[in-house]
Order: sequence, then C-alpha cells, then structure tokens
Amino acid sequence: MSIRTRKIDALIIIAMIIIAGFIFYRLGYIFDHDGPDIPDIQFKKDDQEKTLTVVSLSDQVLWKDIEIIGDCDTSALGRYVTEGDIITQCEGTVTIRHIPSDTILSNWKFTAIENLPYSMVTGNMRDVSPQDEGAHFNKITNTREWWYYTVIFDDDSELPGWAATIGFCHMAWGDLRLTLKPDILIITLHSPDGKEYGGMINKKRGGILGLGILGTSGLDASTPGVDLKFEDSWAKGEAPIWHVHAEDKEIDKENEIIIDFDYFAPSSPLWIYSNRIIDKGEGRLATYMFTGCEVSGTIKLNGLEFKVTGVGHHEHSWSPGFIKWIIKGWDWCHMRLENGWNIYYNKYYFRNQLLDARTTRINPISSLVITTDQGETLTLLEDLDITVRKSDRIFLLLKMPSELNIRAKPNPISQILLKKYNIHLDIDIEANNTYEKIWKFPTYVGMKIGQNTVDGKITWKDEDGSHEIELKGIGNIWNMRNF
Repeated sequence: MSIRTRKIDALIIIAMIIIAGFIFYRLGYIFDHDGPDIPDIQFKKDDQEKTLTVVSLSDQVLWKDIEIIGDCDTSALGRYVTEGDIITQCEGTVTIRHIPSDTILSNWKFTAIENLPYSMVTGNMRDVSPQDEGAHFNKITNTREWWYYTVIFDDDSELPGWAATIGFCHMAWGDLRLTLKPDILIITLHSPDGKEYGGMINKKRGGILGLGILGTSGLDASTPGVDLKFEDSWAKGEAPIWHVHAEDKEIDKENEIIIDFDYFAPSSPLWIYSNRIIDKGEGRLATYMFTGCEVSGTIKLNGLEFKVTGVGHHEHSWSPGFIKWIIKGWDWCHMRLENGWNIYYNKYYFRNQLLDARTTRINPISSLVITTDQGETLTLLEDLDITVRKSDRIFLLLKMPSELNIRAKPNPISQILLKKYNIHLDIDIEANNTYEKIWKFPTYVGMKIGQNTVDGKITWKDEDGSHEIELKGIGNIWNMRNF
C-alpha cells in the first residue's frame, strides 16, 4: 500500500470519528463539560390556585436565563430565581426551559377549572351573631350543646395528612345514663399510617345538684362569642377567628398532648338546622357550621413540637333534652379533597341501628354540603341515598359503621333550580383509623372519632357540556350509637 493510499485511509477514519462523535453528542452520549451548568430548580404545583412555587434550587440563576413557555403570569418574579418565587395564573401546559443549555427543566399541566353549580342560599341562612356563638345550655329548654373543631393537615405541614378533632360537649342528663359525668372533652390525633393519640373523657358537673350553678363545672361557657373552658382546655373568639387550646393529662395517660390552633373562617357560616325559620339562633334545636377554615398552630407531642397548617371545620349545635329519646345515632363527616374541595355530611337515625347494614331512601334529617372555594359558594344536595356497607361490632349489639356509600342529588321538589344541572354525587367513606369510646351497662352508648378516606366521583351537565370529576381525600369522622 502506497503512502498516498495510507493518508487517504487515515483521513477517512478521522472523518468517521468526527462524524460519530458529533452524532453521539447530539444523542446525548457525549457531554460538553465546558458548557453551561444545568440548574436544578424544583417547583411545587398548586392546581387549585393555578401556581408554581420555587421550593429549592441548586445554583444562582437569573430569571432572564429561564424561558417560561405557556399561559401564565410572571410579573411577580425578580432578577434572580429565589425560593418562594411564584408563577401565577397558570393554564394548560407550562414548560420551564434553561436557555443557556437549551434544556427543558420541567413540564407542568394544569387542568381547566370546572365550576360546580351552587345553591342559592338566603341571607339569614348564612348569618351567625356573637350571641349565637355563645352558650345556650343555660336556658331551660336547651340542655345539650356541642362545640367542635376539626382539621386535616397540609402535605407540607410537619404532620402531613394527620387529622385532629377537639370537642367541648355539655350533655343532657340521661344522655349517658347513670354515669353522673355528663361533660365531655375530646382531643384526638390520627396519622395516615395508623398512629393514634388522645381520646375522650367525661367528667362530673359541679355546682348545686350537679347543674353547674354556683360551683365548678367540667365545662364552663359564656356569651357572647365562643368562650369555653374545660379544666386546662379552652376555646375563645368570635367569627371569623378563634383560638383553641387543648390538653388533658387523663385523656391519654401514655402520651402528653398540648394543642394550640388558630382558626380563620374565610367565608360566612351555614345554618344546617333550626326550628326557627327567620331568627335561626333563637331556635331550641339548631346547628351551624363554618367549613374550609384555615388552621395554623402547634402540637406538642411527648415533648416534641410540630408546626402545622391545614384546612378545618367548626361546628356548634344545641338541642333540648327530649331529643335523646328520638335520636338513636348519628354519622358525621368533614372531608377535605385533593382538588381543594370540602364536603360536609351528617345523618341522624330515629331507630336503633342493630343490623350490619341498612339502606334507606328517606332521610328527613340528613345534610350534604359541597364547597369548591372554602365556603364562599355552597352546593346543597338534599336527596340522599345512604348505605352502611360494613359495620363493626364494638360491644354486644352496639355496632358502628366502618364503610358508607353516599349517593346524592338535588331534591326534585325543593331544589328545582339546581335539578336542571343533573348533579350526581357517589362517594365511599371508609373509617380507617379511629378512637372508640364505649359506655357499657347501664348506659350503652358508643362513639367513634377519627380519620377516614373518601373516594368517588361527581357528575353534572351545564352549558359547557358534561362533567365528571374523580374525588379523593381524607376526612374527620364521628359516629354515635345508643340503644
């Protein structure tokens, strides 16, 4: 082989190496280590608020080196990328590209907002005064009263997905037969992985003849506003702000629990029941609730302090003593869904629930309320079909539901305006981590409080066509049975 031929072969080999190197480079097998570094920028997506928030970054980066492709508002961004920067009003697909390295850092898809039709609620149904918030059991006709606060903690809270319930209860004499301890305090904490703290305790009512008059009572309450004290636990405030402090060394002797929560209700309340048509707060039997409350505070658990935030619920109810002989049980649940919605549900039973499952199409005292915006608008579904799919026997004939199915739609007679949207809700509620309190002979009353999951869907039709949304979330559940 001549020298000339060898030179040609060498040139061909070099050319092939260069071409192969270029192809491997373009395919990403060969990196340009002298090129610009690719930053690691992590975002948190909020589909409900339509935002992207910077939660961490690896290097100092200028926003001018970042291309944000898609429909969004970047006017709040500064010169440098910093933790806490927020891209707002995101719609459709948003792509984040690093310009110097021509690298796609992330893609985000935001679902279109689907507006659930809501109920037209009159003004007096959403009006609660400081007098209404205060005590009513000091009236002869009202002998039973409950105040309770619940919360599901945020994913970025120090106790993500946990559920908490705090209740102050002034029971009527005879509600807990022959116990002589009619005042109840509830403090419960439940985690998604099955941990349980706290519980429920009932204590004596002091004063003359145990009526709480001229003497120390287990539960003290005054008016106006919420002003409650149960030994070392208390709650105080007026709508829309309350502070709740809960601790009791006897309620859980194995764990030390100290809770301090601030509640803020961004929207007006809703009267669930009242035997008065106009002045709801003057009723002898009445219940109102604030849902979608913003909750923040701390939990001290066995010496460790956890900062928490979440979305909660506040409810206040009172009734005369004779209701005990009519109501044989109730199911109550506040659900926080992954899409930002909240659902409130309750049902009262007129007869003993001794069978494992019972289905009824007539539910005269039951409520289901959906809010997509923390209580600003409310969708009330009055036609409920409730099935107890599974019950747990907790003592003799005393059973508690562990699985419920609820199907709900507008009442065709009383909700004509809402009926045209053909709304259908179908959800399964499963109690998966609960605290049980049983008062045995001769009382025979049981309560179950804790955390539940919710899974299902809702469908409706409007001028934009048919809609179907999958529903998943966590809730606070509270059941009572007596016989």
